[in-house]
Amino acid sequence: MDLDFKRVVIKLSGEALSGGVGHGLHDETIEKICKSVKDVYDLGIQICIVVGGGNFWRGRSSENIERSTSDHMGMLATIINSLRLQATLENLGIPTRVQTAINVHEVAEPFIKRKAERHLEKGRIVIFGAGTGMPYFSTDTTAALRAAEMNADVILLGKTGTDGVYDCDPNKFDNAKKFDELTYIEILNRGLGIMDATATSLCMDNNIPLVVFGIDDPENLVRVAKGEKVGTIVRGK
Repeated sequence: MDLDFKRVVIKLSGEALSGGVGHGLHDETIEKICKSVKDVYDLGIQICIVVGGGNFWRGRSSENIERSTSDHMGMLATIINSLRLQATLENLGIPTRVQTAINVHEVAEPFIKRKAERHLEKGRIVIFGAGTGMPYFSTDTTAALRAAEMNADVILLGKTGTDGVYDCDPNKFDNAKKFDELTYIEILNRGLGIMDATATSLCMDNNIPLVVFGIDDPENLVRVAKGEKVGTIVRGK
């Protein structure tokens, strides 16, 4: 891939931290992911991380809870995951800050763009928790928004259960075709659903490249950061 990264946003699903169980936190899996993040960090790349909360709660999980309340529960789940990643990264010797879109001053900083940029310049990894801070928006949208705000070169989207973007579900259809490269408008027109439409449109409007790869093998993260041909690259144009 003709890519050269200086600052990246890594998007991880909450499920990626569960070790294939789909819920909770799996220490060995988190250790492997964080070691791969460290390998990327050691390349001299500035790193932001956005993590989901689906291993604890999804905003759309319950029909018995009002959506705004449910979404705020999901935001709290992302903060738990952010703090867990921070703890492991710091055990590996990497200075890390968690910034959140809702105020939890006792455990994390509020999101302030200029402060986040200063952390990156000082060699710290910044983890963004609590999504956008508003209901009805996914953490995919958060990744797109933070990538635009932080002037990131790319979003690295680690997916579980797949190694890129396919024309149909490769876990259900043997004839599924993998794409090496796509545009955002093709994703929207084909309804591929790798990111929700809001996140996809935000990336497209701001011409932010996206690399979709399989995080089940955390080493893929390092391969992508080195510019190797892994997964699917999505471009704005």
